[in-house]
Amino acid sequence: MGKSISSVLQSTFTLVLIVIILYYGKGILAPLAIACIFAMLFVGPSTKMEKKGLPRWASALTMVSILVLCLVGLGFLLSWQFQNFAEQISSLKQNLTQVLTNLQHWIQERLDIDPAKQQAIAEEQMKGESTNGSTVQQLASGIFSLLVDVILVLVYTYLLLFYRTRLKNFLLQIIPSKDREKGVEIVDSVSQVAANYMTGLAKMIVILWILYGVGFTVVGVENALFFAVICGILELVPFIGNLTGTAVTVLGVTAQGGETDMILGVVLIYGFVQFVQTYFLETLIVGNEVNINPLFTILSLVAAEAVWGIPGMILAIPITGMIRIICDRIPRLQPYGYLIGSDKKAKRSLWRRKK
Repeated sequence: MGKSISSVLQSTFTLVLIVIILYYGKGILAPLAIACIFAMLFVGPSTKMEKKGLPRWASALTMVSILVLCLVGLGFLLSWQFQNFAEQISSLKQNLTQVLTNLQHWIQERLDIDPAKQQAIAEEQMKGESTNGSTVQQLASGIFSLLVDVILVLVYTYLLLFYRTRLKNFLLQIIPSKDREKGVEIVDSVSQVAANYMTGLAKMIVILWILYGVGFTVVGVENALFFAVICGILELVPFIGNLTGTAVTVLGVTAQGGETDMILGVVLIYGFVQFVQTYFLETLIVGNEVNINPLFTILSLVAAEAVWGIPGMILAIPITGMIRIICDRIPRLQPYGYLIGSDKKAKRSLWRRKK
């Protein structure tokens, strides 16, 4: 009985210590974790290039260059579309002013708060926020921090690809000799599943861009491609991302002076795309290799957001999936793998089955 209690206390202490390290080490560990996912994604292509005679440093640099080109292309696409908003800024201001006026009248009618009092409350809130520092300074600090994190991710990705053999050998050296064969299988499985998941997710986002772009264009949304890209990128955050993307689109349509029919059309397109994504794209393209039940999907998202914020929410699903795979392959951890997983049979994605 005493040993059992001691084991529980030790496990609890270890878990608390890990959470503390993750929370306070966010600035170092979050970019490294993102780089690990990218490195796992690029291991396969990098290995093929090396088999054809390309040096490892060159293959790693090629993969990082491809990643940079993708990020630059995405940034160019967003900035190009965002320029259209700058050209329409005066009309957007007028529409937003009208929307706010209507909202003030609605609040006055429903809550009996006159516009003057509403404005006073808003100004008081703004003053409270201004005490935390200038908005411009906070924005500049956020952009600088983001640039630093992007550079760190690129550097880490290159180094992880370049030193991947040394890292794998290190893991094997700390594993007892009798378990090394299983250790190799676990490392390879985790890396392969992470790569498959990220590749499938990237393909699904591109298809969502097309679906949202066509749908928003049909209902007459201005800058439809911009909103389609935003909705697709936000799919990186399960559950919350798609709702946020739709809310942003509805607000954009409202600011553009869109009628109720257009807003209803955006909501219907969202519902249709979510249906296609859930019942076709996720099964045929992403597959069920990262198979987690809804309870632990939500728990992992909430916990990751509390520890690492938005980067944590993006990493929550693949990391939880990796933990499940590790648990499934270690006998004493299999109950935890069963708890995290679901009863669905793991299916390979369509693009993997064709290989």
